Amino acid sequence: MHLPRQLGPLHDLPDSPEAYDAVLAGVVEEALARLTPEGNLEHPDCVDDIGDTSLGITSLLALAWQRGKDPRLPEAVRRSLAFHLRERVYTEDNPGYPNLRARHSALPYARYTLASGAHPIGDWPSTVWALLQAVNVLDLAEGLVEGEQRAELLEVAHGYWRWLTEATFFNPQEAGNQAIGCVVGGLMLARHLPPGQGEQVRSRAIALYADKIRAHRVADRGALLPPEHGGAYDNNYGPISLSFLAQAHRVSGERIFAEDGDALARYIDARLTSGGFDNGGPRYSEQHSGFESVLGLRYFSRRVCSDLGRYRGDSRWGRHAVKADGGVDGHFAWMLVWQIQDTTRWHRGPSPLPARHQLRAGTVSVAFDDRMTPSLVEAAGTYYLPAAVNRQHGFGPVTEGFLFCRPMGEVRVRDVRADGLTAKLVTKPVVGRDHVLRHVRSLYVTDGTSLWVTVAVEQLPGTPYLLAGLPYATDDGDRVRRTAVGDAASAGALRLTHPESDGVDHFDARADRTQEEAAFALAADPRGYGNPDEGWRHLVSSTALEAEPAPGGPDDLHVFAVRYGPSGPFGALSCERDGSSLKVRTDHFTAVLGEVAGDAHGEPELTLQAS
Repeated sequence: MHLPRQLGPLHDLPDSPEAYDAVLAGVVEEALARLTPEGNLEHPDCVDDIGDTSLGITSLLALAWQRGKDPRLPEAVRRSLAFHLRERVYTEDNPGYPNLRARHSALPYARYTLASGAHPIGDWPSTVWALLQAVNVLDLAEGLVEGEQRAELLEVAHGYWRWLTEATFFNPQEAGNQAIGCVVGGLMLARHLPPGQGEQVRSRAIALYADKIRAHRVADRGALLPPEHGGAYDNNYGPISLSFLAQAHRVSGERIFAEDGDALARYIDARLTSGGFDNGGPRYSEQHSGFESVLGLRYFSRRVCSDLGRYRGDSRWGRHAVKADGGVDGHFAWMLVWQIQDTTRWHRGPSPLPARHQLRAGTVSVAFDDRMTPSLVEAAGTYYLPAAVNRQHGFGPVTEGFLFCRPMGEVRVRDVRADGLTAKLVTKPVVGRDHVLRHVRSLYVTDGTSLWVTVAVEQLPGTPYLLAGLPYATDDGDRVRRTAVGDAASAGALRLTHPESDGVDHFDARADRTQEEAAFALAADPRGYGNPDEGWRHLVSSTALEAEPAPGGPDDLHVFAVRYGPSGPFGALSCERDGSSLKVRTDHFTAVLGEVAGDAHGEPELTLQAS
């Protein structure tokens, strides 16, 4: 069973001028064959997200004409633009729309669904998208759209902006990508208005970004991020927000967009595995964008000097939006226009700088959450999620049903590179149900092929084990498929357990259900509206790797050791006191972990050398 959307890395798609001209040529032929006598370019199956789609294809035809001067296109552009202005611009309030601040404004807007009163909640983003399609056509209008038709289009575009910022509440869905998109529309519109009016719109757009978006950023993993549908980040919409920040910077030159884009880009880089797999967010746990993310990932990969293009996108939407039959849909067409216009090239190498929430070398990576507990582990092409036991989720020691991974105090981190090895030591104080404070020291070491994880903690009661992850997915060519096994070994006994219950709150990796499906089934609200991450937190138990303590450790410690990677036994392991430090020796490395108190500033000490 393959995951349906996480396909190839986005930087694998050719992005030369010739490749883009070939994409546009295909759009042109399909659009000319579809164009109705009325000038409609909408896909016949389009029902939702329809209000901007014909205009979106018009903008692609305009771009194709500017690049190739196909004589068939000027008439098609003018006819299809006339259709949008005549049939897809609404000025009467949509019955049931809940977010108006001024009724009967007569300002133009676009509808998510054409039927009056049908799903009006989507009209705000649809109007943002229509504004962006309109300003793209204005940018490409020379020699195509002039005189009265251009003046009418500019008037409608300005009306869209006013409807979004005056007649309605701004960003009513609390969706960062939509809100930043609106700001971009204002910045682009301002260039086409008379100077005084244009400067007013530009200033308003920047103020909206500063006061309504930036001031409400949400903290996650050491970064401040534009909120997305009530969460800090969404793996579908987050990279789309990055694309909007790229376009905002391209259009305005304002540092604020570059700086915030850099922060979001570094965050994405830290949470992505080497293979580009990611999951999570307030709307879609596994659904990924495709071409909508390319501009931002490519633009900021160059700025932060890291290969963000490894992000696995939905290559069904690798170039533009399509319907089930593969036919082109004009939805989000402005993003394809911008990525063709942008000449930035991909940065294809990893950043050489260590990141607090990431360990990465070769084909091995660990992404850490805010608690510095792994949120995703990748080794040997397999991806491990945090497992669940007794309603607790994470990686860490477990005894008597209690998982030791939630810190009670400051979490300390030390990064070291030596002899071709990359390592991270994480020290966190944890309080158990017995109220005893224990220090959990987790050492992660990789040679780029295997990952060794060694966890040391003061002696635990009962029969402890290490909760070592939920094997979830594995690379399969340019696809990702579900799995229920992982290539791992342990210094102590290692077992793979599965839930005894088949209830929705017990995730068995052997079943066909995806993490996304299970998360939505546990969410409080309907699919597409609920927060699957909140639903997933209701998980009681899951498939899990469980490692028993390694034999021969110090009497006052429990030490666990697991290797993720190529097949074979774990090999030799010794853990012994070295003065006040702990020396860990394997067949591949020797590491010395400083005493729990660390150096004079309390920071953990770590030395590392290859064996």
